[in-house]
Amino acid sequence: MAAFCKGKHRWKINNLLRVFTRNLTGKCEYDLVVIGGGSGGLACSKEAAQLGLKVAVLDYVEPSAQGTKWGLGGTCVNVGCIPKKLMHQAALLGTALKDAKKFGWQIPGSVCHDWATMADAVQNHVRSLNWDVSLECAGFLTGISLDATVMVRSIALRGFDQQIAGLVTDYMEAYGTRFLWKCVPKRVERLASGALQVTWANASTGSEEKDTFDSVLWAVGRAPETKILGLDKLGVKLNSETGKIIVAADESTSVPNIYAFGDIGEGRPELTPTAVKAGKLLARRLAGHSTELMNYDNVPTTVFTPLEYGCMGLSEEEAERRHGKDGIEVYHAFYKPLEFTVADRDASQCYLKVICERGGHQTILGLHFTGPNAGEVTQGFALGIQCGATYSHLLQTVGIHPTCAEEVVKVSITKRSGLDATVTGC
Repeated sequence: MAAFCKGKHRWKINNLLRVFTRNLTGKCEYDLVVIGGGSGGLACSKEAAQLGLKVAVLDYVEPSAQGTKWGLGGTCVNVGCIPKKLMHQAALLGTALKDAKKFGWQIPGSVCHDWATMADAVQNHVRSLNWDVSLECAGFLTGISLDATVMVRSIALRGFDQQIAGLVTDYMEAYGTRFLWKCVPKRVERLASGALQVTWANASTGSEEKDTFDSVLWAVGRAPETKILGLDKLGVKLNSETGKIIVAADESTSVPNIYAFGDIGEGRPELTPTAVKAGKLLARRLAGHSTELMNYDNVPTTVFTPLEYGCMGLSEEEAERRHGKDGIEVYHAFYKPLEFTVADRDASQCYLKVICERGGHQTILGLHFTGPNAGEVTQGFALGIQCGATYSHLLQTVGIHPTCAEEVVKVSITKRSGLDATVTGC
């Protein structure tokens, strides 16, 4: 493939990977040109370069309305997973300070949070990575003692298990986050005081309502930048509704030698680890070192809300759709983390469920877990489920005591039984 660019050029060398930092001029030939310097694009580029291919990465960030832009790394590193998790940690530390007093720690005076200090520390870390998205935001804002309101047009956590989504938002409301359900924003106006007045339509009441806020964050998802690439001129097929590129199992598009992976691919999970893995596998195939395809089944993920939610596999709704209500068995439990006991924290939304095929060996179809360190818990079970774990495998596993994760291997109550699923004892 050939890259045609304009202007003068300068580049930084990272192993065998050339990352251009200025406009280019002339004609350069490469084995692989990657458009997009996000996590997936960089992973693919580095892997291909290490396998001996001559690679170029083309990356550009359209500045926001406020003029914000960033370096390499894409959404995850700059404005997604990394800063989100660090701010989530800041909120968890705020909660831990409250719990600490009940564990005997003497904390003199009042404790407050300084946004500027946190923001500077997070930005410094993000900058160090440049050369190597709504409930979550509301959660950590509430956690650092700011008033946060979430406006929900329809449902929370679309695409996730809706019973769990309800537990997550219930916990957040108890935690102090305000929710406006079935509301659609109509306009935002800046008042003389500098505050922002938001007007919205309430579908439940049919009325128009308004309130004032210091800041407004639009957490309505992202749109792919496929139109400006002129892909239609090449014949690359797109989904006309989403603008995403239609891809085959090997990430190929409708045009030979053009591939798409990561968030830009139609039907692909918008997750950094899947983009990274898919990019590396594509590079290996293009270099002739492998024929392995990316497996998009049973991809684990976590929502870093105040009560974390980790999951993998099918939601209960999707399992019912595929297998029928009588074709699945749902094992579930409400549990109380030991960390919540002395601190006297509400654990009524700490819950897990394991969705299995009802017949045969009861293969596990989905795992859903809300509670502390949900990401760590889910990652631990991901390998077993990827290897075809069954409910009997779960029961044969010895739990680590006392942990939240052990409740997964102890789960025995089915929804079908109607029995109380609350865990008792230690």
